[in-house]
Amino acid sequence: MSERIGIVGGGILGVAIARALMNSGDFEVTVLEKESRVAAHQTGHNSGVVHAGLYYQPGSLKATLCAQGRELTRDFCQERNLPYRELGKLVVAVTEDELGKLDDIERRARENKVPGIKRLDAKEMREIEPHVAGVAAVHSPETAVVDYSAITEAMAEDVRRAGGRILLGQEVIAVNNACGTVNVSTTAGAHTFDRLIVCAGLQSDVVAKMVGASPSPKILPFRGEYWMMATDKRDLVKGMIYPVPDPRFPFLGVHFTRGVYDEVHVGPNAVPALAREGYTWGQISLKDTFESASWPGAPALAKQHWLMGVREISSSLLKPLYYQQARQFVPELKSRDLTAKSAAGVRAQAWDKDGSLLDDFAVDQVGAVTLLRNAPSPAATSAMSIADYVLENYLKVLPKKTLS
Repeated sequence: MSERIGIVGGGILGVAIARALMNSGDFEVTVLEKESRVAAHQTGHNSGVVHAGLYYQPGSLKATLCAQGRELTRDFCQERNLPYRELGKLVVAVTEDELGKLDDIERRARENKVPGIKRLDAKEMREIEPHVAGVAAVHSPETAVVDYSAITEAMAEDVRRAGGRILLGQEVIAVNNACGTVNVSTTAGAHTFDRLIVCAGLQSDVVAKMVGASPSPKILPFRGEYWMMATDKRDLVKGMIYPVPDPRFPFLGVHFTRGVYDEVHVGPNAVPALAREGYTWGQISLKDTFESASWPGAPALAKQHWLMGVREISSSLLKPLYYQQARQFVPELKSRDLTAKSAAGVRAQAWDKDGSLLDDFAVDQVGAVTLLRNAPSPAATSAMSIADYVLENYLKVLPKKTLS
């Protein structure tokens, strides 16, 4: 009899794990997704960047899986004729005060063996991005953009063709992890599995509580808001222009990204969302907000990052402040060139009881249940390599790379 494996979450991670399982053994795989489509939340609400691994601590799980995932994503897109555009990324030091941090980025990128990495002076970086301002940059020519929703849909079709099930409209409301099986109740019925994998993103701590796992880390939702550049101003940006990140914060700051379909996004910022799936200021959950405010780590987080919070919230509410952040990198940009806010994303940021924000991937095991507790960027880039990692290290299954 085939082993029955359930997966909670139809984002890119859940679907990638389902696909890897269908290719690697005799499994009966079922994905439970609460929305009416796959890739409905974090997967479908980002700028589509395939990260090359510039920022991550060398030797970390994040750095290793990003490098592997970039290659797997590229190969998958080529095999399925999905768009994959290597537009390149400039990480720009606007002032000489940032050169030390830029040195650190370059060192990490070289240790992570980021392909084609190069340090550029002001003249050289303007040969790549003619309208950019700054004193120096690190260039990653193979940083790419894709359509992660299309990738997830294509992987979902692989799962279905191989005999797996992807059930939509199935919100998990209870999990009983006892007696050698895992019983999962959803809004549409009940399911019994031999093993369960939880890739619930913004709801991962909610499902973890059902399973009986530690309440920590908790998910703190951060909304990232993007502005769109006017169509006739898109030539101001050829590829991607990023700031030198502040190592004190888990967010990169406002940047410019030409998307896979040639739209240019400016952003995101990072503001606390008032609901787990709060894509606008008007979406408010008193329950979610109270749980965040009453979390033991809340005072420490507020004390450490209150100034950043004030700045990010202000720029969210006041376009001129957002615009001022952006024009540091492209001085020719006018406020009117930011035409409208595009669909925002909400990041599932794992948050510990001491107030620290988890930076690396985190996985828990509770009996027959495997829980992905933290999957921050570059999780979409790394989805296929994370799937292989989970299979090998938690399910003890030898993964294969492609479906036959």
